[in-house]
Amino acid sequence: MNRDKVKDISFKEIVDDHQKKVINICYRFTSNIHDAEDISQEVFIEVYHSLNKFRSESKLSTWIYRIAVNKSLDFIKSKKRKKRFSFGKQADEEVLANIPANEPDPATLFDDDLRRKILKKVLGELPDKQRIAITLNKFEGMSNSEIAEILKVQVNAVDSLIFRAKQNLQKKLYNFYRNYK
Repeated sequence: MNRDKVKDISFKEIVDDHQKKVINICYRFTSNIHDAEDISQEVFIEVYHSLNKFRSESKLSTWIYRIAVNKSLDFIKSKKRKKRFSFGKQADEEVLANIPANEPDPATLFDDDLRRKILKKVLGELPDKQRIAITLNKFEGMSNSEIAEILKVQVNAVDSLIFRAKQNLQKKLYNFYRNYK
């Protein structure tokens, strides 16, 4: 979409077209829907203020998703700084509060929750670009060319990032489960 077409569409249309995907991207990084919604609001505030700076070097959606990734990473970094002073009690209470009363098998729920936490932990240990590439590819279904535009790298670099991310995840998960037993 070129600059003139961007000017012709309303900001509301931009939000309507991209809000779900932006929230999904933010959620993949935060694992918390409330944080994802807050970050997505920040994304669209920045889009609104920066729309006149949009250059048609990439698609509008790619530009917006790049902002979403950057805002999500900024949020995670600031949360890590704040977490040093917290004991994580709130996160445990949140998990307990979200268990449905009619859940048939608490052990399965616990196992699934544990797997998600382990995966989130090892994903968080990956270098930023590897984490972004694997998250956008495997969880958001983006193509490598879309990811390349977001990361401002070549497509073959995305292939390499995803390959290395898979290798690192495999090693980290193997080590985790080996030490877990």
